[in-house]
Amino acid sequence: MYKVNNKPLPLDRAFTLGDIQYPANWLRRSTSIARLALGITWETEPARADDRFYWNGDINNPKALEDREEVDEDGNPMYVKVLGEVDGEPAMVDSDERLVAKGLKSNWIAQVKATAGSMLAGTDWMVIRKAERDVAIPAATVAARAAIVAEANRLETAITACADVAALIEVISSQNWE
Repeated sequence: MYKVNNKPLPLDRAFTLGDIQYPANWLRRSTSIARLALGITWETEPARADDRFYWNGDINNPKALEDREEVDEDGNPMYVKVLGEVDGEPAMVDSDERLVAKGLKSNWIAQVKATAGSMLAGTDWMVIRKAERDVAIPAATVAARAAIVAEANRLETAITACADVAALIEVISSQNWE
């Protein structure tokens, strides 16, 4: 990103320095010597952290790993709202179920389960056929299903054991769905 006096200069937009107005294409058409003469510098933007694990791409602001029960601003427990009645009128009221914000571990375990389920779904009919009519499942299908289940189990165990976001990223990066 081009900057002058620590202010960004967007490409393809006219800008004014001092009393001189420069056209929208000036940054693209100018030489590095001309830009430097005006005090315009190039700064590479910092790498953005993965939004799946960090809030707003900020490496210093990781999302929560663990589930947490929510509380209001006074520290009182919050509950899931359900449709009920107040003074004989329909209204949203608290249920007996605590409101829980899911952490990264829960969300990634759910994703692993969904992936495994999707991969197994195509051959589920063979398992049902085996149970109902005792028709053999091909060995290659048995092996493929066992590999999917093993990978899902490995990932769930590894995700559960993660102590920090960096460890979780490493586990997620190691997925090996064959």
